[in-house]
Amino acid sequence: MSAIFKPAMTLIIGSILSSAITLCLPVVLVRVFGPAEFGTYKQLFLIHGTLLGIAQLGMAESLYYFLPNASQNGGRYVLNATLAVAIAGLLCFGALVTAGSPISSLMGNSRLAPLLPFLGVFLLLTVASYALEITMIALQRYPWASCSYALSDLAKATFCLIPVLVLPTLEVLLLGAIAFALLRLGAAWWYLQYEFDGTLRLDLGVFKQQLRYALPFVMAVLVEIVQGNFHQYAVSYYFDAATFAIYAVGCLQIPLVDIVATSTSKVMMVQMAEVIHAGRGHEVVALWHDTTRKLALLFFPLVGLLLVNARELIVLLFTKNYLASVPIFMVFSLSILLMVFRIEGVLRVYAQTRFLFVLNVIRLMVIVAFFHWFLANLHLVGAVLITVLAAAIGKGLGLARMKRLMEVGLTELLPWRSLAAIGWVTAVAGLIALVVKSGTGLPTLPLLVTTSLVYTASYLALAIGFRVLRDAELAVITSWLRWRIVGPSKA
Repeated sequence: MSAIFKPAMTLIIGSILSSAITLCLPVVLVRVFGPAEFGTYKQLFLIHGTLLGIAQLGMAESLYYFLPNASQNGGRYVLNATLAVAIAGLLCFGALVTAGSPISSLMGNSRLAPLLPFLGVFLLLTVASYALEITMIALQRYPWASCSYALSDLAKATFCLIPVLVLPTLEVLLLGAIAFALLRLGAAWWYLQYEFDGTLRLDLGVFKQQLRYALPFVMAVLVEIVQGNFHQYAVSYYFDAATFAIYAVGCLQIPLVDIVATSTSKVMMVQMAEVIHAGRGHEVVALWHDTTRKLALLFFPLVGLLLVNARELIVLLFTKNYLASVPIFMVFSLSILLMVFRIEGVLRVYAQTRFLFVLNVIRLMVIVAFFHWFLANLHLVGAVLITVLAAAIGKGLGLARMKRLMEVGLTELLPWRSLAAIGWVTAVAGLIALVVKSGTGLPTLPLLVTTSLVYTASYLALAIGFRVLRDAELAVITSWLRWRIVGPSKA
């Protein structure tokens, strides 16, 4: 079992159930709320996601860099980070309370203003517990982090959905979210006290170390958040809430993608930091290749499956009212291909936070420079297309920087043969699924199931038959699944 694959799978498997439940939240709400109200919900959580990324200031994420080799200072790093992000969350709360009208005007939706104070409380409580799973992962408590992700997402979905089903208003939804965030904050504080048993204390010297690492990183994060969300804010500004709802549905994020990508990236960062600290820097390339290849084995075929079933998936989840979201979703799904290359994690391991800032500025400049042209000529599809193209440019520049850092040639930079083979198998499986799909007249759900089964069977058969999925990998996956299902003694 590879150094990254096993712990990453531990994180991933614990989040499978939670991601399914998390996906249920908008699926239920789209049937409870009308398009305008659902668009308002999407705008609220767009603001929440944006400010959540800003408020952590890079301090929480800095724990991935400091904790693996922190020895006796772990509690100081964690408390410094927790208090710093809590103060930032308090500032965000103040901004949401005092700037409700300007924000509503910017988003083109007057309904937002009375809801923003509720959102501010939820944000403050969420930020204060942000370091919980980060601490667990940095300390290699992978099963604990897995359980925490699953229980948190399950609790959040429960606290949000049940009140809304009784009284379907956005105010009630946010009150449920606040109740969940209070519960999570209490659990986070208990865990940190348990883990660091009397060593949680502020330390100005340690804080300065964190700040030197975090400040360039937070600048990169700020720009990344702006460039990553610019297209959604722009669409919200130019169009009404109902149209924004169509665009937001098209930008549907598959929860499993983020879970797999971030879990794998976090484990990769911890492992890379360890081998570099131990003087075995040459092992970084092997870890990078292993991570990239395994992500490609999952994400390449996932993109093919989403493209083949785009119409059926949108109709099933969001009803025929959102058919206009299908082409947007197809373009947005291409961004999953870029998730294979976790260059940001590698650059952070090498403390290249200043370069990350420059990289994100370039991506933002590309989006701002060409956004209006793409929107005017391709309408909503153009808004998402220029965003995906800018991300691809950023990945290319990041790979060029990694080539220098890892001191490798172009042929060693990526597992080229594996990527080509996986791409070929994905394309053939997609063609087979399209042929089967065109010959059936099934309703939406049976068609989706049938096409997915054909696609998956074709991909696996081709991957095994053409040796794309190696025997060792197949044996590891089989053994790991058997261990999880029947237990270590019987396995």
